[in-house]
Amino acid sequence: MADYSRLDRVAGELRAALAQVLLEGLRDPRVTPVTLTSVEVSPDLRLATVRFVSLGGQGDPVRIQEGLDAAQGWIRRQVGKKVHLKYLPKFRFYPDPGVDHAAHMTQLLDGLAVQREEEE
Repeated sequence: MADYSRLDRVAGELRAALAQVLLEGLRDPRVTPVTLTSVEVSPDLRLATVRFVSLGGQGDPVRIQEGLDAAQGWIRRQVGKKVHLKYLPKFRFYPDPGVDHAAHMTQLLDGLAVQREEEE
């Protein structure tokens, strides 16, 4: 059985609470539906790095990040109602480049497969 550290457990709780808060009530038009790909918490639990991708490729990641940053206080208050910690971490939102990179690699591999079929 895997031994999860406290940081992993807190990150999981924060991710679930953040997802619920973003799904239920953020009304900023810049923030289109997003998927949270990871939440990493600093060792002192004061900072949480949140990576996201826009759902279905809708929306501009930079504008979504601006909207999330602008709603930082509201998001922290809502998450604080769901997750009870002595210190609620400050959230830093970043677009996740890994998903775009994976899609690009898949596209390249598909192109190679088509090229190989044409050569045969």
